[in-house]
Amino acid sequence: MKTYSVILIGAGDRGNAYTNIMKGCPEKFKVVAVADPIYGRRETCRLIHGLENEMCFNSWEEILSKPKMADIAIISTVDNMHYEPALKAIELGYDILLEKPVAQTAKECTDIALAAEKKGVKVLVCHVLRYTEFFKTVKKIVMDGTIGDVMSVIHVEAVGNVHQSHSYVRGKWHSEKESTPMLLAKSCHDLDIIQWILDKPCRRVQSFGKLSYFSPENAPEGAPVRCIDGGCPIEDTCPYNCKKLYYDDKDNGWFRGACATGIAKWVCPSDEDVMTALKTTDYGLCVFHANNDVVDHQVVNMEFEGGATASFTMNAFNKGGRYIRIFGTKGELFAYAEGSEITVYTFEDRQTKKIRINAADESIVSGHGGGDSGIVHELYEYLNGDYKGYCIADISISVKNHLIGFAAEKSRREGTVESVDEFFSKYGLSNE
Repeated sequence: MKTYSVILIGAGDRGNAYTNIMKGCPEKFKVVAVADPIYGRRETCRLIHGLENEMCFNSWEEILSKPKMADIAIISTVDNMHYEPALKAIELGYDILLEKPVAQTAKECTDIALAAEKKGVKVLVCHVLRYTEFFKTVKKIVMDGTIGDVMSVIHVEAVGNVHQSHSYVRGKWHSEKESTPMLLAKSCHDLDIIQWILDKPCRRVQSFGKLSYFSPENAPEGAPVRCIDGGCPIEDTCPYNCKKLYYDDKDNGWFRGACATGIAKWVCPSDEDVMTALKTTDYGLCVFHANNDVVDHQVVNMEFEGGATASFTMNAFNKGGRYIRIFGTKGELFAYAEGSEITVYTFEDRQTKKIRINAADESIVSGHGGGDSGIVHELYEYLNGDYKGYCIADISISVKNHLIGFAAEKSRREGTVESVDEFFSKYGLSNE
């Protein structure tokens, strides 16, 4: 059995999620080096994987200036730092596990796909929802023909009001310029799932949406710029009070750690670290004064080859979770990603069946319902040449599904219905 050596570029939550899973299967993977500008992250990775100090690097530029030192590069830097390290890693001949989104622009995404094809390396994008028991079961039901040919899909990503405030109002993805539009930063998972379910090219796309609520005009009169400055008229009742979310809640280690990143030297920040973060970083801003510009609700309508249609909704105003309804010529399917049942109704016998699945909790800290471990284990089979599954998509498919999102954004901004074929052709891609 081959053991693949791995370098980790970007040792934040996502990178650590994958490498910690790899740590549990040492016969398949061995992490040999890490690069991250934050000392605490490098040191944590060094201790977990038993790395030598000289195999810990301050930046992607530093680690990729060295001759190729491993089989696989995991690139899990922030969104606006995927493009250059991906191209450099491809040039050096690494196979890559690339965190989504692929890159910030349609051209950058296409460049990466074309470079990988030219070099002959494998790049697997972390569309981890494909690897969850939930979506694997949904896909298998469709593949088996139980509900016939798919005519239409309704898919909803309920982001969750607190998750929206944390990641897309105050957090690293609050700005399209600094990261990507919401459809790419968060919902490229969902566009990928829809295309995977239908397994046909998307031909036309249309989108509507905007930032409506988390904006200055909705701030209560007298609300300070920072929650901790005091004097907010809804301080006691506001669900987004940063002191309650990050400081008072001692059990929410993920929120506290994310809030204090760059201030605390280690992954378990003190109260003092968190308070410093609330005084000095965007995590302390009132959600109505956070300088954010990403949408808080959006719909995307898609038409696929043969006339099948799909509607995708992203919305912040909910508890959180995903659900999907698929309408076929022989029946329909409904499933909620946080549940443990998929409901299938078939026309011929007029029967409703409940299919039990072992679906892990779908949340921002739960390993994506088992998808994180799923993609790691299928990556091994994929690279080893004995892959027999139905989840993996190569970089060309991932990039095409990303470009559906970019076309949808063009539609949203310009009020158009976009031809996906024409959009692809601008970047030298065929929609087949």
